[in-house]
Amino acid sequence: MSTQRRVTLRIQGTVQGVSYRESARHEALRLGVSGWVRNRSDGSVEATVEGEPGALDDFIRWCHTGPRMARVTDVARTDGGATGEFRTFTVERTS
Repeated sequence: MSTQRRVTLRIQGTVQGVSYRESARHEALRLGVSGWVRNRSDGSVEATVEGEPGALDDFIRWCHTGPRMARVTDVARTDGGATGEFRTFTVERTS
């Protein structure tokens, strides 16, 4: 039985135009989690991530701060079961 989990995050604040998505991709790859991150048209960033619970917790902690120029004001989280659909972590188009 897999211990993999899935989390969808909505990150708000000054998170666009500060390399948040690319920095999130680097952090996700470092931690060994998979999924995607994208800008949203409302100025927030959204990420869907799958991995081991400890690695997900580390990624979520990172998302609360982000890269140096980011100013995160809120991270909303929705948890679920992993689907195994992701092989790596990618930066997607704006939604």
